[in-house]
Amino acid sequence: MAKEDIIIALAGNPNSGKTTVFNNLTGARQHVGNWPGVTVEKKEGSCSSGRYNIRVVDLPGVYSLTAYSPDEVVARNFIIDERPDVVVDIVDASNMERNLYLAVQIMEMEVPLIIALNMMDEVESMKYKIDVKTISREMGVPVVPMVANRNQGTDVLLAEIVSVTEKKTAASGVKIEYGREVEREITRIEKSISELPLSKKYSPKWLAIKLIEGDEEIIKKFEEVKSD
Repeated sequence: MAKEDIIIALAGNPNSGKTTVFNNLTGARQHVGNWPGVTVEKKEGSCSSGRYNIRVVDLPGVYSLTAYSPDEVVARNFIIDERPDVVVDIVDASNMERNLYLAVQIMEMEVPLIIALNMMDEVESMKYKIDVKTISREMGVPVVPMVANRNQGTDVLLAEIVSVTEKKTAASGVKIEYGREVEREITRIEKSISELPLSKKYSPKWLAIKLIEGDEEIIKKFEEVKSD
């Protein structure tokens, strides 16, 4: 029986161990090029699990998806335009507060997400404990503890990738609240743009949030639609 194809994207802050996870998943089955139109390095590889061939795309390391830099634009555009089956966010477990900001932004995009809690050995060395089950429950996504530089957790991550793909979960199911006033404005903008072509391609709520933020890339997309 022919294998089915899965596309996953690896996201994460710089120095989160994302490249190590990529190497653990793909081994020598990888190649390097550039993203179209920019000089940002593009790394892709492949692996397999059961009846699946998995294409692994290593996104540029970024702290956010606010599209202020070429790396952020590349990472965000791949997620919203290519719609990978799963996004795996590699999180430095020893610096979760800063790292989880990116995870929240990915959740806003309503794509299937797995959080890979890397560097768990450093957490243990600091005498801290992380309640992985509680984080998973509160965020509504699978959370996989890893020590990538020892290749620990890779098999579990692969199993979760297959599981999330087979469940075809559209999003985390957790609603991110921004406070009454902001939520009221988000709802107002959602209603005004819900019939526009961009809202057929992207989540209207995500577009509304980006417009409130003054996101130049999204504003440009709306201007392009008006000029057509």
